[in-house]
Amino acid sequence: MTIEATPRRQRSNRRTNPRRSNRLALLGPAFVAAVAYVDPGNVAANVSAGAGYGYSLVWILVLATAAAGVVQFLSAKLGLVTGRSLPELVGERLGRRGRLAYWLQAESVAVATDLAEVVGGAVALAILFDIPLPLGGLICGLVSMVLLVVQDRRGQRPFERVIIALLMIIAIGFVAGLFVAPPSPSGILSGLVPGFTDSGAVLLATAMLGATVMPHVVYLHSALARDRFGADLLPEAKVSLLRSTRTDVVAAMLFAGAVNISMLLLAASALSGRSDVDTLEGAQAAVSADLGPVIGVLFGVGLLVSGLASTSVGCYAGSVIMAGLLRTRISLVLRRLITLLPALVLLTVGADPTDVLVISQVVLSFGLPFVIFPLIRLTSDKALMGAYTNSAAVRRLGLLIGLAISALNVALIVGTFVGF
Repeated sequence: MTIEATPRRQRSNRRTNPRRSNRLALLGPAFVAAVAYVDPGNVAANVSAGAGYGYSLVWILVLATAAAGVVQFLSAKLGLVTGRSLPELVGERLGRRGRLAYWLQAESVAVATDLAEVVGGAVALAILFDIPLPLGGLICGLVSMVLLVVQDRRGQRPFERVIIALLMIIAIGFVAGLFVAPPSPSGILSGLVPGFTDSGAVLLATAMLGATVMPHVVYLHSALARDRFGADLLPEAKVSLLRSTRTDVVAAMLFAGAVNISMLLLAASALSGRSDVDTLEGAQAAVSADLGPVIGVLFGVGLLVSGLASTSVGCYAGSVIMAGLLRTRISLVLRRLITLLPALVLLTVGADPTDVLVISQVVLSFGLPFVIFPLIRLTSDKALMGAYTNSAAVRRLGLLIGLAISALNVALIVGTFVGF
């Protein structure tokens, strides 16, 4: 089985009039992207932040979710308007060596993504069924391959339905605990005030940012929108679809943001001050002890499903990145193995799963400028986008998001190696 050099495109929608369609039926691509925002890396970063710093980093998740919404809409708009993916458009503007170098950094993001998702799924299997971590990682890889076969054989719509169903399970798993341990309203309000207490908070904030504004699904969303609606749209169809896409992105980001914030609030309200929650296993055990075994099992199920769903989306994103930048085909099995192996190696040698998860999210954050700045540049190109070019306000907002992320990365380096 192979993944096409460019993702399979549906028949032209030139005659389609989306205004006559059910608006709800047009939703879906943003929810596939959103599953990456509730992956095990998010769980590790958000639980660590809530347990270690209480409510003080809620503001990071609020801003990160808002930034993710802006970036994801621009990516989807690029795919709808141009009929090409972000990796394709970047690759067209680079020479052979430039494409290879750019692909290497983007591929490192895909590998970091799989580290978080496979390791998190393996930890969940160990928690729920006492399965050894390496075997659990292998199981996660195999299940993700099955999900990818659904996309490859049945098309994007069935894949979207499966992913959205898994998203609902993830939400139940991580939100249920808040009904047993409600967060403090005053604590939430205080957490909306920006600020850092030490370099450890900067590290976690960077991890949370990388886990929320995921670079690999910024690449992917342009292809998801293009493949769902076609590459040859009439102008009036583009206008209507862009409205639906805006609704899709807002709904998906609100959903993902609510789940992420729920993780942090649960840790802040139920796990704050505990010394045994520095690992996902410890966090789940603490949740079970303090909130009951049912909530503990739901937490474990949410972690497992987040790993299974997000690793399939991550592998799909990797195929889009490779196809766009290297213009090559790769076996689905080989693609899965390449991105799975680093996680299996780390699990086999006994690396701490929670440390791997948090550091992998920091790697994702360092990959963000490489996707945000080209996205802003391309969607602001009038020759490329025509009437759909970014307004000056959107262009400035996008640049502000990219600069803020870059500044946070610099602060991380200074705080870690020099100290505040």
